[in-house]
Amino acid sequence: MSFFKGRRRRLAVSLSIFLVLAITVAACAIYLGGYYRADGDAIAAFMTNGCEWREDGNENIVFEPEDATRGFILYPGGKVDHAAYIPLMQALAEEGILCVIAKMPFHLAVLDMNAAEGIRESYPEIEEWYIGGHSLGGAMAASYVAGHTDEYAGLVLLGAYSTADLSDTSLEVLSVYGSEDRVMNREKYDECFKNLPDGATETVIDGGCHAYFGMYGAQDGDGAPSITASEQIAKTADAILDMMTD
Repeated sequence: MSFFKGRRRRLAVSLSIFLVLAITVAACAIYLGGYYRADGDAIAAFMTNGCEWREDGNENIVFEPEDATRGFILYPGGKVDHAAYIPLMQALAEEGILCVIAKMPFHLAVLDMNAAEGIRESYPEIEEWYIGGHSLGGAMAASYVAGHTDEYAGLVLLGAYSTADLSDTSLEVLSVYGSEDRVMNREKYDECFKNLPDGATETVIDGGCHAYFGMYGAQDGDGAPSITASEQIAKTADAILDMMTD
């Protein structure tokens, strides 16, 4: 009798473990499958005639203006379609900057912090490289460049902060966020600002929010912007260009 009780107990334990694993896998699948999709209509309205981009072999989005000597690699925000940043990169490409938007696994830069590897080597004509990112992508770009400071001239943080200590590097750093951003942790931002080199530039976009560095609609928990995404993108592009061409 005890034999059958033992079997039932083992079966019950096995079924419990299976159910926990099944629920965990299902929850992960739901989380990884959900993300903020690029607003195709808004992007199409923003695009200028003659603007061209392509996808490389890793599905990165690339803008290649003629005679570019500066390059910029962008890591997207967490759970955001990388195509949402086409307008920002187009604005930079129109000013002669070669731009690459990195495609991240499951739209999470934390799963591929080294996404920039190999990109520089594909464009030997580029003399000066910058890297940056939005939100989680900015944090991951900062962590990546911390180990490659001799390869990049600067870092761009969009609604993001660096947990990596870059204070002793010669990197140019630009930090941009919207005054109405309610997603970025301001306490962590202020605490981590000491990780940036002396001379880091901070730009606050009046009326801007967390989501409007890209075009993917409103983001949960964000503040109410008083400017349009197009306006925030234009202001951000101007700030980035000022840093790159100063």
